[in-house]
This record gives sequence, structure tokens and C-alpha cells, in this order.
Amino acid sequence: MIADKIEALLADKGYDADAIREELTKADVEAVIPAKSNRREPIAHDREKYRWRNLVERLFNKLKNWRRIATRYDKTKESYLGFVNLVSVLQWIPFVHEA
Repeated sequence: MIADKIEALLADKGYDADAIREELTKADVEAVIPAKSNRREPIAHDREKYRWRNLVERLFNKLKNWRRIATRYDKTKESYLGFVNLVSVLQWIPFVHEA
């Protein structure tokens, strides 16, 4: 089960629903979801953890710059994930290697 592997779910306001929050609570997963502006009783969220969501979004944006990933050319999940790993390493190298 995936709930055994995660501690928190980072999501935007579109996922601020009582049903989603209840499922996360049952699975003992922290909901890091800001409350919608029309929620009668706003629910607090961990702002520090929510900032990590931006990093994840930017990573996906950079991965999708590779057409092969964005359009899922590979037929098998192993091949697709292998290419995602390759592109991730290519994105990571400039940060750990000084020119």
C-alpha cells in the first residue's frame, strides 16, 4: 500500500475536499493542502512543507521538456521509467559538478 511509504501529501487547493482529507487521516498521512477561499472553517497546513511542492512541480516541468517523456513514446513502464531516470540524472549533474 502506498500509504505505508509516505508521510505527507503535498497538494494544491484543488484537492481541498473533506473526503480526501478523511482518507488521508485514515491512512495516517499528513494532508499538506491549503484551504480553499470559500471554506467556512479554514484548515491550517504546514507552510514549510508546502514550499516543497513548488520544487516537485518544477522538476516535472523540466522532465516534460523532453518530448519522449511528455508523450510517453515508450511502450513499457520499465523503458519509460528508465528514461525518466536518465533525464533526471542529466538534470542533476550540473548541480553536483562544477565546470
